[in-house]
Amino acid sequence: MIPVTILTGFLGSGKTTLLKRILTEAHGMKIAVIENEFGEENIDNDILVQESSEQIVQMSNGCICCTIRGDLVQALSDLNTRRDDGQIAFDRVVIETTGLANPGPVAQTFFIDDEIADTYRLDAVITLVDAKHGQQQLDQHEVVQRQVGFADRLFITKSDQVNEAELAELKHRLTHMNPRAPQQQVNFGDANLKDFFDLNGFNLNEKLDIDPDFLADEAHEHEHGHDHDHAHCGHDHHHHHHAHDDAIKSFTFRSERPFDAAKLEDFLGSILQVYGERLLRYKGVLSMKGVPRRVVFQGVHQMMGSDLGRPWQIGERPNTKMVFIGADLPKEIILQGLERCLI
Repeated sequence: MIPVTILTGFLGSGKTTLLKRILTEAHGMKIAVIENEFGEENIDNDILVQESSEQIVQMSNGCICCTIRGDLVQALSDLNTRRDDGQIAFDRVVIETTGLANPGPVAQTFFIDDEIADTYRLDAVITLVDAKHGQQQLDQHEVVQRQVGFADRLFITKSDQVNEAELAELKHRLTHMNPRAPQQQVNFGDANLKDFFDLNGFNLNEKLDIDPDFLADEAHEHEHGHDHDHAHCGHDHHHHHHAHDDAIKSFTFRSERPFDAAKLEDFLGSILQVYGERLLRYKGVLSMKGVPRRVVFQGVHQMMGSDLGRPWQIGERPNTKMVFIGADLPKEIILQGLERCLI
């Protein structure tokens, strides 16, 4: 299986700089980069052969650049055919989405198309956020919020162009949109390219790391009856946390009572049917009645999968932890519905 990384981020967030490094540095990795010819910022102009007939260009560092004019599935299929024929060699793929693209449909390709799913494995969605312009872009473009909500890891660029308070404010906002994605400040001049690969964001693994600040804020909200959109008391006046009415939000569900499997399956099925398009990412480690092991589940829009994890340890109290990230989700309906599925 060939691992695939989806690289997303708004205009000017640093995608071009990162791709140039992948395609020119002597890093020893064989990477095929797929970029959309209709993207707002093409790297062709600077480093690629200027021939309209060239679709696949072999770079001097052993990497490949594939400019696509149409269908992503066809491009992936063509690359694999050429690889099998020995015409080209690559070990992984990076797909650059245009700055105005929602990464959801690109991610779904790897679950919907059988031929693609047999050959390629989606490793992670990486989103670049421009520290200087990120707040304004999040305010003005819901697609930027979706890019953040979809991410398995958030890389914050240009952090040297803002002060500490501005950076803290941005990070706090990003955490509330996507508490399961680690944040990392990067300078693309010296970032280790290996940090971008083998993140296993789409594997059904045991880990469900939720940012502890987010959980603390959630506890604070339930205690005081606040919602995440409103400023909390007690913050100093330089940090107007939660003042943004973002369409993309996240929330968690936790319980020490086990689920009734049939009830949960019915409820999640109905939620996906009605709200699947609005659900960007969701993941959980669940306690199910009569199952001595953890059940791990996650999904993208309407595509959901689950698997048995490790057994609950002696002395470990079985519990459930789930996180949902989406656009204008009916939080109370989902939380109350999950509550009704418990034993």
